[in-house]
Amino acid sequence: MTNYSSKQTIQVRNNQFNIEIMKGGSGEPVLYIHGADGFPEWEEYLDQLASSYEVYVPAHPGVSNSTGLEALDNLWDLVLFYDELIDSLNLQSVHLIGHSYGGMIAAELAACFPNKIKSLSLISSLGLWIDSSPITDFFILTADERKQLIWHNSESEIAIKKTTIPEDPSERALMNVNRTITLAAIGKFCWPIPDKGLNKRIHRINMPTLLLWGDDDKIVPNDYGQLFNDLITHSKLIIIPQCGHIPQLEKPQEFISAINDFIGAI
Repeated sequence: MTNYSSKQTIQVRNNQFNIEIMKGGSGEPVLYIHGADGFPEWEEYLDQLASSYEVYVPAHPGVSNSTGLEALDNLWDLVLFYDELIDSLNLQSVHLIGHSYGGMIAAELAACFPNKIKSLSLISSLGLWIDSSPITDFFILTADERKQLIWHNSESEIAIKKTTIPEDPSERALMNVNRTITLAAIGKFCWPIPDKGLNKRIHRINMPTLLLWGDDDKIVPNDYGQLFNDLITHSKLIIIPQCGHIPQLEKPQEFISAINDFIGAI
């Protein structure tokens, strides 16, 4: 039985932004900020989260049916937008989860507005930089390269499902257009190097923080999980075995167990 209840449009800043958002479940609010893989479907991991929490999943401005990208010039603009989105949803305090690029936004939001964030979960997160362990430039990867780098097991059922290219030319063209639009919207804030000075603000992250990384993350190596752990005072790092860059899809049970144990203890 699904906990998914609705997909709706939320107006932010006097309709300057019209944001597509999925919502499901009941309980304490969880805001999930998606990564560069695009606006997600209502996957199993979201449904399981919604069995315990009220889950909100917005599409970034410029992604899917969300509008307003042209009103944002830099990362600070984007962080302010997410602060206003939380207000528009009438949420006082949220459990914030961000994956990859979404983790970068979540970390910045938590550093800038810590009083609104009850807990922070960063999954394979961008936001920092290590010269000796650079993050893979996922903007230039071919489809085959993405498949090999994103997954621990690129031949698993979920990897094949998520990377199979449609045979129908129109569906294939639509998939490519949507990916290009998504990367363009995201690249505005994190290309070419996803280091926008978070290390100068990260000390402001004072809420309980969970860091989840796959042990075989070839996009954002788990060295970054350790660095986040070193820089955030109240943090816990969990490395998931035999897992790549998307733990919530490749290891959903381990992902859900870690999130539930973490939030449930707060």
